[in-house]
Amino acid sequence: MVDVPAQLQSVTRTYRAEERDGAPVHVQSLEQTYPAALADVWDAVTTAERIPRWFLPLTGELQLGGRYQLEGNAGGEILRCEPPADGTAEFAVTWEMMGGVSWLTLRLAAEGEQATRVELEHISRTADVPAEMWETFGPGATGVGWDGGLLGLALHLGATEGSLAPGDAEAWAATDEGRAFYRGAADGWAVAHTAAGEDAELAQQRADATYGFYTGTGQDGAGQEG
Repeated sequence: MVDVPAQLQSVTRTYRAEERDGAPVHVQSLEQTYPAALADVWDAVTTAERIPRWFLPLTGELQLGGRYQLEGNAGGEILRCEPPADGTAEFAVTWEMMGGVSWLTLRLAAEGEQATRVELEHISRTADVPAEMWETFGPGATGVGWDGGLLGLALHLGATEGSLAPGDAEAWAATDEGRAFYRGAADGWAVAHTAAGEDAELAQQRADATYGFYTGTGQDGAGQEG
């Protein structure tokens, strides 16, 4: 069992459209606080031994300038690696899959001795996101996936009660508990998109499509609460 409502409420989601290097980009960020020291959280998100325990198996050189590959998912280059110092830490990588390149940054900040705030920021060029995909799913297409990553980290670090092995996540999506999680996460991205200026009804339609995609239910369950 996973405490789905507690996890959904613990994550702050934001979306904004910006320009980077003269090109329009989508910027998505998620934040959550974990009941663990900064050094422990840094170890959990940067070491090959621990990442598979909450996310996916990976190979490569986990050092500045090295390349990594997540099993069955993205790979890329490590662009920045700043271990804990003065209460903060940060790393950034390229996120390369299906011929596209986007950018992922994790920023960690200590909130006392036994709590760490994590911000995950994902930036993609607007031109690199297929128009049909964006019109159908909006920011939830990738945002809900990152919600799943934060859930794994939360369970690993004890921020959320319950257990879910990474290898069981796909099957879990078809359970009542899994559907509740994806319903709530998709709706959370609709709220974030609306806050950024999108029409609320259109944002919700995209959330419904995202929920259907992740759970394999089409648009069944649209509008239900997680």
